Amino acid sequence: MIQEVAMKENAVITIISITIIVLNMMMIIVLDIKNAIMVATMAEVTTVTMAEIMVATMAEVTAAVMAAVMAAVMAATTAEVMAVTMAEVTVVVMAVTMAEVTVVVMAVTTAVVKDVAAVGAGCFNLINN
Repeated sequence: MIQEVAMKENAVITIISITIIVLNMMMIIVLDIKNAIMVATMAEVTTVTMAEIMVATMAEVTAAVMAAVMAAVMAATTAEVMAVTMAEVTVVVMAVTMAEVTVVVMAVTTAVVKDVAAVGAGCFNLINN
């Protein structure tokens, strides 16, 4: 009878030990699954965060580059337009000025030549009379 009780106690202890071992194995499996989920989650969060950072950075860099390019193009275009415009204005002003100066010089020269001719004719008349 004592042996039966001892065998039953041993059986109960064995079952409890096996149960503890199984529960420990299950805990290890649960921890492994939890770790795998955490690693996957961190990888996903890191990937999404890096993608968002890259998109924001690229947008900012693109905006800055486009602003710089537009400023340079506008400066060059303005300089080109100003140079061409000033050249054309200078040509027109010079042409008009030269034409006006020529008209005035010709009028003055003509008047002087007429006066000299008149004086010369008067002198010629005085000499011949």
